[in-house]
Amino acid sequence: MKIISYNVNGIRAALKKGFAEWLSSENPDIICLQEVKALESQIDTTLFADMGYQVFWMSAVKKGYSGVAILSKIQPEKVVKGCGIAKYDDEGRVLRADYKDFSLMSVYMPSGSSGDERQAFKMLWLDDFYAYIEELKKERPKLIISGDYNICHEAIDIHNPVANKKSSGFLPEEREWVSKFISGGFIDTFRHFNKDPHHYSWWSYRANARQKNLGWRIDYHMATENLKERLTAAAICSEAVHSDHCPIVVELT
Repeated sequence: MKIISYNVNGIRAALKKGFAEWLSSENPDIICLQEVKALESQIDTTLFADMGYQVFWMSAVKKGYSGVAILSKIQPEKVVKGCGIAKYDDEGRVLRADYKDFSLMSVYMPSGSSGDERQAFKMLWLDDFYAYIEELKKERPKLIISGDYNICHEAIDIHNPVANKKSSGFLPEEREWVSKFISGGFIDTFRHFNKDPHHYSWWSYRANARQKNLGWRIDYHMATENLKERLTAAAICSEAVHSDHCPIVVELT
């Protein structure tokens, strides 16, 4: 089974850059999208249906903002929109599909880069999301949480850790949260297979950052430890250029 996660930074913009053709070529069983920035009614979903995908969508209340989606060739037993906390669900940040032997989430975690207010919101989210997942694991113990976490975990995950040590997305308290999350029973699937530096999933549009590979690895497939034996591969598809992010892949039996 091949699962992709991709922050498309606007699905309509990505479609104009060849996203549908790329998706057809990659042909994942399931793709989790973040920052779709559109209502489902604002795009032609027959594009995806014609490829064999069922479309599940969780928009933000604010138009043109945030939002997540799951496109799946496998019929889920249940789809759950949101995490049950209104201030996050209004921003379209969580969508879950329950399959026979695991559950998959498309998650778009808040950014704190716009200022202190949103950073405080992000830190509150991290606490609340952790508690939500701890409860969810009791009901759905096999989880893959895919998406844009908006945090680099280790120095290896960012091009200039020294200069960015006080930047949102690489703050000590954010990095500690990722460590705590992993210690709570999750596998960073990319690092499970690849310990090398210079692998990133997001680049600023400024200063030719992508061409110079001055990036951040902030997108993850986190899988519960009980799925470890099923993991077969993980990769970052940096050649895909429909967004300022690139897709990430995990494969399992």
